Amino acid sequence: MQKVLIARRIFPDIVLRLGAQFELDIHDDDQPLQQPELIRRLQGKVGLFASGTELIDAALLDACPELRAVCLMTVGYNNVDLAACTARGVLVSNAPDVLTETTADFAFALMMAAARRVSESEHYLRRGDWKEWRVDLFAGADVHGATLGILGMGRIGQAIARRGALGFGMQVIYHNRSRLAPELEAPLGARWVEKEQLLREADHLVLVLPYTPESHHAVGAAELSLMKPSATLTNIARGGIVDDVALARALAGGQLAAAGLDVFEGEPQVHPDLLALSNVVLTPHIASASVPTRRAMCNLAVDNLIAALTGGVPPTALNAGVLSLGG
Repeated sequence: MQKVLIARRIFPDIVLRLGAQFELDIHDDDQPLQQPELIRRLQGKVGLFASGTELIDAALLDACPELRAVCLMTVGYNNVDLAACTARGVLVSNAPDVLTETTADFAFALMMAAARRVSESEHYLRRGDWKEWRVDLFAGADVHGATLGILGMGRIGQAIARRGALGFGMQVIYHNRSRLAPELEAPLGARWVEKEQLLREADHLVLVLPYTPESHHAVGAAELSLMKPSATLTNIARGGIVDDVALARALAGGQLAAAGLDVFEGEPQVHPDLLALSNVVLTPHIASASVPTRRAMCNLAVDNLIAALTGGVPPTALNAGVLSLGG
């Protein structure tokens, strides 16, 4: 029986799906395997069920020559050297689509919490500081009718735009490397603008672009200086897209009103300057964390693994061409 490593604790019934097909080595823990241990555990394995934390690079692939499929339960795959996998005939898959709507919901939750000062006011109440009502008590910014700026306009960006335009009557502007087709733009009421214009005009900026070397610190001190002092920034994309130090300075100095952050540079560590601020809502990378969605993500990774290793067609392969080469 072919051997597969599950590198992360997942739902027991989904483990059973894989167990019916393969001999399993299960890392039943929430702490990711360190690279030497990951390589050791992958010896003799043809498949890997992975998340977004396991580093799959050329060195690992060379040390694990029997590996044929790396199937991620995440949509992001910046932890995988796709070119190296393709060169060695290793199929890679991710889990797009199934988390789109849940993640878009969470983007709005974070954006609204930042705009309406929900976290800040809750801490105020819990400390026992609420003694009287005031006209300006935690008065924040409106979301309805405001200008929603979206940096990155893939599936999740479009779902956020749809919520903004149709649900909140927002004016939607976006910047992407390539403009959407007119038939996609029109239902969203979305308008493509240059990045500088996006930063200047957005009342609420949401980041949903993938992390690449080119997008590292796509929003840094220079970009933040262009934004309105009344604006908010929400990052549900990846840590490293925002310069966290520059963001903390902008928030502390009144250059930006508030932020909602689900991802961070060097997570799970969070920069102490961000932790010290009251005008930032912080969550631990949970934008896709509804039970139905996390189950769907895991099941899609399993679908891909089973197909890749039993002669089927993986539904969301990133390099399906390796199958025709006998990978």
